[in-house]
Amino acid sequence: MWLNGSDLQAIWLTIRLASIVTLILLLIGTPIAWWLARTRSRCQGVIGAVVALPLVLPPSVLGFYLLLAMGPQGPVGQLTRTLGLGALPFTFWGLVLASVFYSLPFMVQPLQNAFEAIGDRPLEVAATLGASPLDAFFSVAVPLARPGFLTASILTFAHTVGEFGVVLMIGGNIPGITRVASVQIYDHVEAMEYTSAHRLSAIMLIFSFLVLLALYAKRPGGRRD
Repeated sequence: MWLNGSDLQAIWLTIRLASIVTLILLLIGTPIAWWLARTRSRCQGVIGAVVALPLVLPPSVLGFYLLLAMGPQGPVGQLTRTLGLGALPFTFWGLVLASVFYSLPFMVQPLQNAFEAIGDRPLEVAATLGASPLDAFFSVAVPLARPGFLTASILTFAHTVGEFGVVLMIGGNIPGITRVASVQIYDHVEAMEYTSAHRLSAIMLIFSFLVLLALYAKRPGGRRD
């Protein structure tokens, strides 16, 4: 068989993780991006910098502080224990929470750019027609920003698929629970199973290329260069 059972299990876990993280970030990242695009607050720069922090912060550093926060003595860990959810480190949902933080800029920044490109005029027209701010957002802003939503979703999904440092720090290497594709490749290399590592790496390479092709080969509206 070209891929063994462990490889297929890791791929399925990776797809599940990336799908859940993308959906969560669509819900969380959209209002953040809208606020950053529309606000005049002095806090905009600070919030924008916090959102973009995972782009420059080493994954091991982010993973370390998330591990402390989700640990038994951390604020998140104490909250989850109070709610009866137990500890999040070395669980699938711990990976989800860590990935939400790590992939946040890949959702927020494309959406922010898309919202900023809309400008004020369409929203002002909607307001003169009696639309409330919420109505204008869903009936005007969201349709006009649709290419931004597509780009943000693809980038978030792909980035989550490719995570390694953060998921290893938070989830460890538990088969069927936290061993995603990137960690499975690491295991193959560590065991000197280079053929298996090459097969799984080739799948990741092809996937990454197709993602970039989808983003760069087409422009919004299906126009090509």
